[in-house]
Amino acid sequence: MPRGGKKGHKGRGKQFSNPEEIDRQMRAQKELEENGGAERGSSSESEEETSSDDEQPKRKGVEGLIEIENPNRVSQKSKKVVEIDVNAPKELSRREREEIEKQKAKERYMKLHLEGKTEQARADLARLAIIKKQREDAAKKREELRKEKEAEEAKSKR
Repeated sequence: MPRGGKKGHKGRGKQFSNPEEIDRQMRAQKELEENGGAERGSSSESEEETSSDDEQPKRKGVEGLIEIENPNRVSQKSKKVVEIDVNAPKELSRREREEIEKQKAKERYMKLHLEGKTEQARADLARLAIIKKQREDAAKKREELRKEKEAEEAKSKR
């Protein structure tokens, strides 16, 4: 029967570190921290002076080698209350701009319509002129019929 039972053996055999090896690694790490800490302390003063000028965050991975600029990732910079200009014009959204343009276009059209310069206004004025003429003709006919009736009544009474 194989080592791991019916299904077979998975994984490697466990390897244990030698305690002497672990102690040696721990000592080496402490020495590095002590030496590195002393070097960092002395160089931190000079770094503070230069970091105030450049202030670039540490780059991870290949960012230090390749200049990467993601247009979708915009860092939000907070403004102080003193820097905010209340009187500055507010940026309108696309929908708000389109709504304002729509209202202005409607007002321009209505102004031209009232002046009679649009196609629809000309058609309306022509239609009105035709209706006025028809009403005048109808009024003349009624007047003539009324006069004829009066004349007939006057004849019949005699």
